[in-house]
Amino acid sequence: MTVSIFGIRHHGVGSARSLVRSLQQFQPDIILIEGPPDANDILPLAAHPEMKPPIALLVYVPGDSASLVDAVYYPFAEFSPEWQAMRYGLARQIPVRFADLPQAYRLCREEELEGTVTPSPLRRDPLGELAAAAGYSDGERWWEHMVEQRRESADLFAAILEAMAALRQALAEEGEEIDPLDARREAYLRQSIRQAQKEGFDRIAVVCGAWHAPALSQMPSASQDKAILAGLSKVRVKATWIPWTYGRLAAGSGYGAGVASPGWYRHLWEGGMGRWGDGDGIEGKNPLIHEADIAIRWMSRVAQLLREEGWDASSAQVIEAVRLAEALAALRDRSLPGLEELNEATQTVMCFGSDVPMRLIRDQLIVGDRLGSVPASTPKVPLDEDIQRWQKRLRLKPEPTERLVMLDLRKEKDKDRSHFLHRLSLLGIPWGKRQPVRGLGTFKETWQLRWKPEFAVAILEAAPWGNTLLAAATAYTRHRVEAASALPDLTALLDRSLLAELPDAIAPLMDRIDEIAALTSDVAHLMAALPPLANILRYGNVRQTDTTSVRHVVDGLVVRSCIGFPQVCYFVNEEVAADLLGKMVAFDRALSLLQNPQHGESWQETLHKLVETPGINGLLAGGSCRLLLDRQCFDPPEASRRMGLALSLASEPLEAAAWVEGFLQGSGLILLHDDRLFGAIDTWVRSIDDDTFLTVLPLLRRTFATFPPAERRQLGEKIRRGATKAVNSEEMDWERGEKVLPIVAQLLGLKFGG
Repeated sequence: MTVSIFGIRHHGVGSARSLVRSLQQFQPDIILIEGPPDANDILPLAAHPEMKPPIALLVYVPGDSASLVDAVYYPFAEFSPEWQAMRYGLARQIPVRFADLPQAYRLCREEELEGTVTPSPLRRDPLGELAAAAGYSDGERWWEHMVEQRRESADLFAAILEAMAALRQALAEEGEEIDPLDARREAYLRQSIRQAQKEGFDRIAVVCGAWHAPALSQMPSASQDKAILAGLSKVRVKATWIPWTYGRLAAGSGYGAGVASPGWYRHLWEGGMGRWGDGDGIEGKNPLIHEADIAIRWMSRVAQLLREEGWDASSAQVIEAVRLAEALAALRDRSLPGLEELNEATQTVMCFGSDVPMRLIRDQLIVGDRLGSVPASTPKVPLDEDIQRWQKRLRLKPEPTERLVMLDLRKEKDKDRSHFLHRLSLLGIPWGKRQPVRGLGTFKETWQLRWKPEFAVAILEAAPWGNTLLAAATAYTRHRVEAASALPDLTALLDRSLLAELPDAIAPLMDRIDEIAALTSDVAHLMAALPPLANILRYGNVRQTDTTSVRHVVDGLVVRSCIGFPQVCYFVNEEVAADLLGKMVAFDRALSLLQNPQHGESWQETLHKLVETPGINGLLAGGSCRLLLDRQCFDPPEASRRMGLALSLASEPLEAAAWVEGFLQGSGLILLHDDRLFGAIDTWVRSIDDDTFLTVLPLLRRTFATFPPAERRQLGEKIRRGATKAVNSEEMDWERGEKVLPIVAQLLGLKFGG
């Protein structure tokens, strides 16, 4: 019996190409792959014509109490060596099996097999060790140069095995301990090899990570491996295939075995590296494409992307960039330019040194946004099945086109639809987006629905939180409660939880809000926490939700905010004042919703203090005056008088401009309808000297720029009408005017006089 060990790099293009060529030469009777045996029953789906990578195996613990740690993902791209090994074997009816330690053991929750597993020691990066010995700066570059860009695959895997064996021996001599989990995985892999031998397979191919290859080439006794695996507990698991994305395959996503450039790797695979040596490939690669054309085709794709985004990218630049990349590769003793050389050439020639378009190239091409797909016959995770049941029951069909749905919360089915969409939103599945509702009715909701393919991945990411939508949304909300420390975040989460009707999440949320509110001394945080609670109290009855527990929290927030807010408004800078103004306006609107006379009186006293007290930032003083005017505590003449005082010559121009900005608060309607206020600002502007006007002009421009275009146009017309009246009312100096008429006539090409 012959056992051949193929040590590969996960998601390595060169590894995949060399592996397929080696399998063709070896002609195995069975292929064992480092992967979860829990998924062996669904492994044949990899050959289904509708299976389009990137995809992933999902192994999870079923049950309503499942959490995020009860699921494991095994992603695959078309250029992953394990994927190519699967496709190779299935296309030839060769038995293919996953042979790693089952997740049924690894997902067991009994204190991580307490008493049998010790904390894993810190193991150094094996590729980094080999790269350092070869004089490379990091392991990625060494592996790319020595393996991924290697054209000749003969004896490659024997060399990898020898290098990894030497490395493991050197680390062992230095006292480096093997990871206990790795020891169990390798023991199980060896047991899988013995099982294949016992079944009579003569030529056994084993595809595993390069680090594990030496441990499988020299087999200890079966009793030793049995002792290593003794005492393991199991848990029931299920497995399925799910769509994946290149973004989640990238190392930047946090995936431990991720690659930096999945989009580039796909380009390599499709551009020549994916062609199998004997032309018998099942992936249908184009045999006419030569590897030397990879750089040309890549630069052409870069140029096309830049043109689509409005950047200049000519054919001449493509040619020049390719030549520069080839020259850089030659200087670095490389047969072909790699991504590093192509990026340097692209930035130099096509981006003129700028890194802005390079970020676009990275996102769209180097990483890519490709989304895989799985056959309809693939087993679904419980959460996905529950969502589909709700969609069918509520008659909300997933559609790729946008459509508006109006809900009447007085109807039972529409209320269920609202709960359903809010729960999805809480889990990060924004199928529906809330839209503004016209009218005064609080029983209406408008949603804009549009189903996107990536929601399939979002559902699967949320699946570990629970097997039903209600259970998952509740578990995830409670997790966020434990992680939150800011009071505004908690009150906003409470509002969303009530809208989604998550009764089991409300009690811990209220306890946490009480705890944080009692300890919070930041008045701005207290004020920002009120608007969501006011929404709950104002509109809670429409949904028939109990809001009793919210009211005492609101009472405490209002009292503490009204007392403490003036103290934080003294001598603050412009940035802080702008933030406080936003919180002040939102707080005022929240109190208007509550319609509590006692709260209203307390807040009006606070606003009077801000108006009367010296040292308050002009932005806040002006905003307070406007709020008092809106609350009818000031009449227009009083507001005009206070504006006149704020804009008097005794006031600093910058402080006066800030007062105007705070008073107007992004709306010019009050100036259109109140001539006294309009006249106060007009008089102030006329009284400013030229130098001071240039100083305050940016502030005034910023203030008026926030007005809607229609208001700005009407203000301009009002000013023009006022200027015309002023000119007509003054006595004209006709004698002086006649002196310029000949010059004006000459400029216009007209005859003057007789």
